[in-house]
Amino acid sequence: MFRKRPARVTAVVALLLATAAGCGDAGGLRAAGSTETAVSPARLWPSLRPAASPAWPYDEVQIETVKGITAPGDDIREVDPVAVVRAEIAAHPSDYKGAKAPYRDTGARLAACGAGPGHGDCPVLRPYYRDLTGDGRDDLTLGFRLHPTNQTAVRVYTFEGHRLVQVFANDDAVIGVELAGRAVIIRSPAGIAGYEYRTRWSWDADQRAMVFTRDEFLRTGPHKPTRARTPAPTAPPSPVPRPAPTETAAPAPGLTPSALPGGSGR
Repeated sequence: MFRKRPARVTAVVALLLATAAGCGDAGGLRAAGSTETAVSPARLWPSLRPAASPAWPYDEVQIETVKGITAPGDDIREVDPVAVVRAEIAAHPSDYKGAKAPYRDTGARLAACGAGPGHGDCPVLRPYYRDLTGDGRDDLTLGFRLHPTNQTAVRVYTFEGHRLVQVFANDDAVIGVELAGRAVIIRSPAGIAGYEYRTRWSWDADQRAMVFTRDEFLRTGPHKPTRARTPAPTAPPSPVPRPAPTETAAPAPGLTPSALPGGSGR
């Protein structure tokens, strides 16, 4: 990728020269107005005693050894993703087994995974492989649907000392999942239209896990509430002209209805 950088730099320089050459015409650069003055944050209640612990526990780190899963040479691409999900179900029966388990239908749906993950009705999604831990070896990013809910489980696994270790786990309603460098980014819907949550977990070599590093509430675009479209009025019929004693009256022209603007919505 770095070998393409000189060509990109040349293109950028050419664009800047072309822009500078056009600044003298009538369509040149215009001032956008004064820039707002930067204001430093004001600290409130400086005498307030700082808290030493969180109000409720956060799941900053999720580390768990997956029992019964091995691979030749610790090659994670040789691991069966469906077997990994079965191992999680066996290790957490309160989540997956029983009438009151929140994800009780997930295990039964694994029967549809005969053709492998990402096919048919199999709840296990296509696996992705990338080095997220920085050891030069691929790690496994795995997702599977948590039936009967609308949530998706996202997991990251790596091999440590010939053991398959889960270094990240998150269950949420998901819009999309991204891998950026050594980070996992999950986009989730918000309760306010036009916004979404975007959370980020990054690899921490000291914790030997993906740790929670950022939580954002972002605007994704303008939201226009849906309105009912107003129908255009129907033109009234033209009045019937009365005959004049000396000439024939021309019929009144028909009225053309004016189209009223309709509401726009998403």
